[in-house]
Amino acid sequence: MNSKKLLYISTYILLFIPLYGNSQSKHSKLTQYPSYKGLVMAGYQGWFRAEGDGTKSKRYAYGDENRSGIDMWPDVSEYQKTYNTPWKLSNGQAAKFFSSNDKSTIDLHFKWMKEYGVDGVFMQRFFNNAKNRNQDSSNILRNAFEAASKYDRAIGIMYDLSGLNATGEDCSVLIEDWKYLVDQLEVTNQTGKKTYIHHNGKPLVTIWGIGFPDRPYNMRNIGLDKFIDFLKNDPIYGNCAVMLGVPMAWRTLNADCISDPYLHELIKKSDIVLPWSVQRYSPLLHNDMDRLRDNTIADIKWCRDHHIDYVPCVYPGFSWHNLSKYEFPEDVKPIGSIPRQGGRFYWQQISTVVNAGATMLYVAMFDEVNEATAIFKTTDNPPVSTVTSFITMDGKPSDHYLWLTGEAARMLRNEKPLSLKMPVRK
Repeated sequence: MNSKKLLYISTYILLFIPLYGNSQSKHSKLTQYPSYKGLVMAGYQGWFRAEGDGTKSKRYAYGDENRSGIDMWPDVSEYQKTYNTPWKLSNGQAAKFFSSNDKSTIDLHFKWMKEYGVDGVFMQRFFNNAKNRNQDSSNILRNAFEAASKYDRAIGIMYDLSGLNATGEDCSVLIEDWKYLVDQLEVTNQTGKKTYIHHNGKPLVTIWGIGFPDRPYNMRNIGLDKFIDFLKNDPIYGNCAVMLGVPMAWRTLNADCISDPYLHELIKKSDIVLPWSVQRYSPLLHNDMDRLRDNTIADIKWCRDHHIDYVPCVYPGFSWHNLSKYEFPEDVKPIGSIPRQGGRFYWQQISTVVNAGATMLYVAMFDEVNEATAIFKTTDNPPVSTVTSFITMDGKPSDHYLWLTGEAARMLRNEKPLSLKMPVRK
């Protein structure tokens, strides 16, 4: 074989191999959301069940007068399906609840996102659901991805390590589950409009729960390195971007964070860092927004120095009264321990972090009524009870926080000037 022909064949092979390698990937290269930057995303629990919803659940989400973990009540006036609960409203009617297992519930939530300008959500995938391949959870994911495509909303998977134990369990379960989600649910290659959130042109996968001292597992021996390497480098299921959910004090390795520099090693392997701020800031503490500003500026600088992106977490308020009566009877939390102040606290966080340089936001949470962090429609007239207490909307309309979140998205993208004061609806 002459040298010219050999050179031609060698060049052809070199050009062909990368094309062939890329063709193995299961992910669609197309998406309406190629970057997290400029987006306001919320966390979506999606685990709420109701007795009679077909899941064999018995008061799973809302409990009863004797034991409830709900601290705020959803506005159910627009739901296609609702379920009776043990509570009564002030007018004597039965208080009703929704089920995340109903396709119509998921559809309504994504419809609200589009209507109010919430860019999308990260679907929580808890460790036990991934390990056991829970079919109810998979059904909810399937419905959510369909609704995201229908309403042009960004959507992504967030693995929550809650439920992982210290006895021999590791992230190999999540590797197999990601393969399942990609192969069976086609999360990165939806039918119809492609809306899986990407970052730096790659599908974004989140791992939440790394570096918290109250966890039963040691982050050094649960295979996080292997899982991150798989998500980034596997030729079929990889080539993903990775976001890590960490404690607020991840940078200084103190306060709510374990004092282990290995956390920084893991973060440096990621693309985005997401610090958890729920209960870490409060409107009841003097100048707490100054502390949030200073932490955000310092966090962003650290990330910039290490070529990592940064997304701050904001939340509307917090309450854990009803559940704490049973989980922590010696330390029952007051109702509305971190008050919403009619949205003022929420907006203070948003304007503070955006003014400090944030280019994307994570909202905790879309539908979390247990800890009263939800931004979806909730009621100012919750059930009445002599045993259980619920926070109200401080006289604001049920869609107040959806509207504020949409305003935040427009200001984040400079579609309107940033207001340090909470906007007022006209």
